[in-house]
Amino acid sequence: MAKGKLILICQSGGEFITKDDGTLSYEGGEANAVNINHDTLFDDLKLKLAEMSNLNQRTIIIKYFLPGNRRNLITLRNDKDLNRMIDFHGNSVTAEIFVDGTEGFDHDAMKFHASRASGVKLAETVNHISTPSTAAAPVANTSPDVGDLPDDKIADSSSPSYTASPTSSEDAAENDSDYKPRLAVNGSGDQSPASLDMGGSPADTVKKRRRTASWMIGAHGPTIVAVSDNDGDSRRRKKNHRGRSSLAASDNLENQTNDLDSPSSVAFSDDGLPEKLVASWRDCIIGVGQDFKSVKEFGRHCKSCSWSIHASWVPACQSFRIKKFNNSHTCGGESWKNAHPAKKLLVSVIKDKLRDSPHHKPKEIAKSISRDFGIELKYTQVRRGIEDAREQLQGSYKESYNRLPWFCEKLVEINAGSIAELMTDDEKRLQRLFVSFHSCLQGFRNGCRPILFLNATFLKSKYQESLLTATAVDGDDGFFPVAFSIVDTENEENWRWFLEQLKSAIPTTLPLTFVTDREKGLEKTVYEVFENAFHGYSMYHLMESFKRNLRGPFHGEGRGVLPGKFLAAAHAVRLNGFKKFTEQIRQISSNAYDWVMQIEPEHWTSLSFGGEQYNYIVQNVAEPYSKLMDEIRESTIMQKIEALIYMITELINTRQMESSKWTTKLTPSKEKRIQEEALKAHALRVFISSDVLFEVHDDSTHVVDIEKWECTCLEWKGSGIPCRHAIAAFNCSGRSVYDYCSRHFTVERYRLTYSQPINPVPGIGVPFGKEDADSGEPKVLPPAPRSPNQPKKDQTKTDDPDKRTVTCSKCKEPGHNKASCKATL
Repeated sequence: MAKGKLILICQSGGEFITKDDGTLSYEGGEANAVNINHDTLFDDLKLKLAEMSNLNQRTIIIKYFLPGNRRNLITLRNDKDLNRMIDFHGNSVTAEIFVDGTEGFDHDAMKFHASRASGVKLAETVNHISTPSTAAAPVANTSPDVGDLPDDKIADSSSPSYTASPTSSEDAAENDSDYKPRLAVNGSGDQSPASLDMGGSPADTVKKRRRTASWMIGAHGPTIVAVSDNDGDSRRRKKNHRGRSSLAASDNLENQTNDLDSPSSVAFSDDGLPEKLVASWRDCIIGVGQDFKSVKEFGRHCKSCSWSIHASWVPACQSFRIKKFNNSHTCGGESWKNAHPAKKLLVSVIKDKLRDSPHHKPKEIAKSISRDFGIELKYTQVRRGIEDAREQLQGSYKESYNRLPWFCEKLVEINAGSIAELMTDDEKRLQRLFVSFHSCLQGFRNGCRPILFLNATFLKSKYQESLLTATAVDGDDGFFPVAFSIVDTENEENWRWFLEQLKSAIPTTLPLTFVTDREKGLEKTVYEVFENAFHGYSMYHLMESFKRNLRGPFHGEGRGVLPGKFLAAAHAVRLNGFKKFTEQIRQISSNAYDWVMQIEPEHWTSLSFGGEQYNYIVQNVAEPYSKLMDEIRESTIMQKIEALIYMITELINTRQMESSKWTTKLTPSKEKRIQEEALKAHALRVFISSDVLFEVHDDSTHVVDIEKWECTCLEWKGSGIPCRHAIAAFNCSGRSVYDYCSRHFTVERYRLTYSQPINPVPGIGVPFGKEDADSGEPKVLPPAPRSPNQPKKDQTKTDDPDKRTVTCSKCKEPGHNKASCKATL
């Protein structure tokens, strides 16, 4: 197909017939021909086909076959489908399409499109005829009968006419299987055999026949009308000026076929269709001793059976000569039915599917290609196609690591005070990357309580890196990212390095509270790096583990109330309250009670924990990170970092804008709690003991010490928000409740948390290109990929307290089940 052009043979009015071998044949109707290219718009083509076929353009349906596949019809719906069809027929001159719809063309629609430049060019009007049982009669020395044709379809009688046919009908019938065309010149009677170019493909043969002459209908069948050389002189001179040679007849014919005002009538017999030409081209290999000009001319073979051919270079003849030839096909000569599209086209199709749904799996894509195109692909073919498609869409995943040194340098340069540390091993493979923005560090120091949640999330790449995060809690109980690290694997060594970087970034004398999901070994590491720190267990992970380990029998209120009882025990501030709720758990399930009591209370209960109160937070702090990684799991390392930075930047900008509209003294969640406690305080009785001591009575008696910010109910000191007893004392003494709230919960502190924006680092997600490779920047390789069964480096295997223990239902002993029980009853 030259210059991206394609002639569409547009058939309509017929019907499809299914043959015995399952292939489809289109019988009857008529055909038209149009030229299209990559600039052709689908709507323009649809309108033109509707006009030519007298169909309503709103109901028109266009279908086509893939080259070599006559079993599955593909529907054209939009410009993308049209361009894809052109690509599939990249080695063809013509392509068949089949048009159907409701009869009756809407001429108003044509007027509406009249002012638009269309990429559709009318080629010829083709009357579809069935394959004759014998070849056409010879027409040599005979002028075509043009009496039945309109005047504008009659060629100049001065031009010589040619027809492709055997010398006689008898010869045609006798030699139908190996028929070779001849050219008979009308008017002179001279005949000469057609020249068969072994170097040309079927598409070249079709193209050459098309460019040699145009076709006309005569009384004796299809007649080829040659075009005068003089008619194409100007076009030929232009082509020669570009350094190319071409036939003037070719250029003149292209002018004819592209002219919307003067279409040429033409009829094709089935012998002239591309399928027949392909078959005749296949028969052009004669056997041993045959010479070819080049490897390209020779290069054809069957990959589906024992058919084979071998040729070698003969210097004396300056050509390749066939030395061995096994012309026996065990595939039935139909290996084309299993043909696959070129890699470029396959990648193009997969790219479109990944744009629509980035998380398509290979099996899903293989099924959709089979459904849409009738092509069966192996899993490995699709997987490699996906890799190539993603590399074209977003750059090489492996090469993306080379941009890490540049990223660290630019981040610190654009965001002064930020930290970006990169470590590689001896092979220049990524080990650790630590990132913390100055904006986040200042926000943590100025507005957040000294609590940090430590979490690990899989980066979800083939190199199996992990994302380590440190997240604080702002004055409205929102999660605030402080720092993150990408490490080759999650282990004690990398956690220690991450905490050391964190300690350098946050120099503080205040004891920090670290909350983790019970990572074994991490508690020890936290205490070694932060000597005066507190370590607590994440309530979210404890609650999830508690639910997983619940098993019967259950009594009393049943299983459904157990999570609530467990949470109440965690929040109990007095020993009798803790015992009350754990006893209620024991009465419902002794197994659940045993599970609760094995967890060290100093790491999760308000009663025993010495650090900042955190156990009211039951959400999954790592969820935003894990959801983001899941959404972009196929992205490169730099694109993942870019997405992380974008998430943090958007969070800061959004909360900064939202807080600018607040008019209260405290953040919304804390203001709500104050109002709820104030309503409860109205019914309490207050007795003044001194200027700072008050005795408050409700169901019990509590003493409030305003100077120490304490109440004997223990709620004020733990939460930082005055309890109802303290609020009752404030009301009695004329004090403002807002003067006795933790400063971390004020709107002023909240705004300080989000006061400094993050300056974007331009070009983070730009693929690593050749200019980067030549820049002399230090190279970084991805971590060495691990097999699924390979243990993590330096990862100590420890017992998982969350792992459910198997208990035998027969003997009630742990460690085995009923099937393997050896006890005798």
